[in-house]
Amino acid sequence: MNDTATHPLSAQDCLVAVMIAVSASDEQIRTAELVKIESAVNNLPIFGNYDADRINVVSQTVFDLFSDEDGLDALFGLIRASLPERLFETAYALACDVAAADGVLGDSELRLLEEIRYELDLDRLHAAAIERGARARHLSL
Repeated sequence: MNDTATHPLSAQDCLVAVMIAVSASDEQIRTAELVKIESAVNNLPIFGNYDADRINVVSQTVFDLFSDEDGLDALFGLIRASLPERLFETAYALACDVAAADGVLGDSELRLLEEIRYELDLDRLHAAAIERGARARHLSL
């Protein structure tokens, strides 16, 4: 965990922030997306020692940033400052899972995923593999 005096968000907070941002990007936070976020926090090893009560604090931070004209840039600045580079692909994978959770990828979600790829400087081939995995996990009959 990062020292919250130095960085307001821990690495785990950053992962949650990315998921919340994708969910909120279309201004409609769907139940399936919230369930996906909660499931990730409750089940993935990266969140093993994470205080799930922080989700509300992180959500409010994301919403506050989104209400500001330069909020998205500020969010990415916080994420780059607090999230170790080795977790950038993890952040993108979680974002893709949340975006795919409701079975609908709107333009705003697609634009934010593109922005995440750019801001985290993810290799396009790696990002495509992550996207393909998310699509495969969220198909329905």
